[in-house]
Amino acid sequence: MKTTIEIPDRTFRRAKSVAGSRGISMKQLLTEALEEKLRSRPGEIRRLPPPWMKLAGAFGKTPSDRAETRRIQARIDAAFEIIDPED
Repeated sequence: MKTTIEIPDRTFRRAKSVAGSRGISMKQLLTEALEEKLRSRPGEIRRLPPPWMKLAGAFGKTPSDRAETRRIQARIDAAFEIIDPED
């Protein structure tokens, strides 16, 4: 997936230098750095509940309702993690 990010000039120059010295592309360096960061602190990434769950009001008050809501949200999250081959 392509994206645009803004990073400080000094950080960019350092990253470009490291990538060049390792003989890899900036894309590969940034991908490796991001994957390493995500692996190193898996418990630190806390998902906020989606806005629609806050609007539920009286719904989802019982533990079984909350568990079902979490199960549904997990399936939605998993579906959005699938990479479309066309992308």
